[in-house]
Amino acid sequence: MGNELKCRIRFGKRESEGKALLETNEVLFRGDFRLKIPFATIQSAEVLNGHLHLDTVEGVAIFELGAAAEKWCEKILHPKSRIEKLGIKTGAKVALIGFGKLHEDFFGEIAERTKAVTKSDVQQDTEWIFLKAETHKELAQLSKISKAMRGAAALWIVYPKGRPTITESDVLSAGRKAGLKDLKVVGFSATHTALKFVIPISQR
Repeated sequence: MGNELKCRIRFGKRESEGKALLETNEVLFRGDFRLKIPFATIQSAEVLNGHLHLDTVEGVAIFELGAAAEKWCEKILHPKSRIEKLGIKTGAKVALIGFGKLHEDFFGEIAERTKAVTKSDVQQDTEWIFLKAETHKELAQLSKISKAMRGAAALWIVYPKGRPTITESDVLSAGRKAGLKDLKVVGFSATHTALKFVIPISQR
């Protein structure tokens, strides 16, 4: 997808070959040393001869990305909003399961796109489903939800980052066990990640 590339990086006096990963709100690098550069700490970004220069509060990081440098720079300078990343269309029918009052900001973002929102079970014509799972018990609802999905409906499972109680492997395993196909992962918030699943085309 172009968001994970092998490259060489220079940062101060350090230089290394390794793997760079462009996340939704940060750039990561793993090689002889590691870097984590949140977009919020980037003071400027530009491309010179295939090299992405990121001026950060800790110094300038130079990524030798070649043809991908322009694309990475554009995504860093103009990141998509959460709703754009999740793909919710104007007027779409949305089901929110397991979301409480702590997610008023997300409710507001959805309300700008559509008024067809339910906070209970999946309806026959639901197009976008969001399941918030903090525990394995909440993730177990996936079996019932998957049976109610129809056609090209998309399911996003929102789960906490970096907690041993429920991991990305747990979410992937549950989705595949329910007969769904995982498509992509995005950063939902500073504390949560979202994984997208759909019904395999052959079973629609």
